[in-house]
Amino acid sequence: MRAARSARSPTAWAWTRNTVRKYIAPAVAAGIAPGSEPISLERWQELVRGWFPQLVTTELRHPRFGEIAPFHELIREQLAVNTVSTIWQRLRDERGLQASIASFRRYIWATMPDRDAVRGQITVRKPDPPPGQEAQLDYGYLGQWCDPATGKARRVWAFVMVLSCSRHLFVRPVLAMPLAVWVEAHVAALGFFGGAPRRLVTDNLKASVISPDLYDPKLNRTYAELASHYGMLIDPARARKPKDKPRVERPIPYVRDSFFAGRQFGSLAAMQQAAEAWCLKVAGRRACRPLAGAQPIVVFHATERPALLPLPPEPFELAAWSRPKVHADCHIQVAGAL
Repeated sequence: MRAARSARSPTAWAWTRNTVRKYIAPAVAAGIAPGSEPISLERWQELVRGWFPQLVTTELRHPRFGEIAPFHELIREQLAVNTVSTIWQRLRDERGLQASIASFRRYIWATMPDRDAVRGQITVRKPDPPPGQEAQLDYGYLGQWCDPATGKARRVWAFVMVLSCSRHLFVRPVLAMPLAVWVEAHVAALGFFGGAPRRLVTDNLKASVISPDLYDPKLNRTYAELASHYGMLIDPARARKPKDKPRVERPIPYVRDSFFAGRQFGSLAAMQQAAEAWCLKVAGRRACRPLAGAQPIVVFHATERPALLPLPPEPFELAAWSRPKVHADCHIQVAGAL
């Protein structure tokens, strides 16, 4: 097979245009084109055997394929619920896989051509705020969880807070989203980071915003007191404008896929503990593309942690405010009690 050395590197090889045309011509003549119906590995072998019988080999020669092959069935099973990156990360952390993510993707392309392993996406980034300036937060649905204590399926959401500069994130799984859980998750997140950002960009759920408005939103009184306790400004995103808080919208599918999907937990408390450990050991150590491949936890400790507001001596204590009606017999009902 003819090849020519690349002019950019004395050790790199690049196919000439004529060589490329030679090998794609039979496929084009057979009506095969990019974006057409996927072809199985067996069918490819049959076609190539007819086109180039002198070059056919069914042996996978990549040096790392032998290391990945024992996990073949597990990989195929996990592809139904997880992305390629998550499967590779779990095999690396839990099974000691040494192959790189690039070799892992090549193995899937070579042995599972029917799987859509990679999907490109183009995004336009907004400028990052200064360290310690902003955090974005939201709830995201994770999926169904079978509670071992009751045997019933429960719906699980994740409270996610992302520091906009370092991309370091905090995740807290919850089973309901009342005001008490919302406040408790904030207190836990600020304790996790060891400081408070100056501004919170939040969604317009009732636990945070009573009446959305572009210029003068009416905040939940308890939530406003929490913000005042920590010295933070609440800056609600516009209604139905997810691009106002993209740094928390984008990681929610990643949290669902990498942390939750395909795993079982013994209790809600165990799930919450596992989420914090995952934030530190997996999400915090990932190569973050907006940070030019740097790890969020490294950037956090280097630049953002010193810039956060110090936490007050005592954490915020929940106070629920309501406006009850006085009944004709002079009784007042609060939280179901007279």
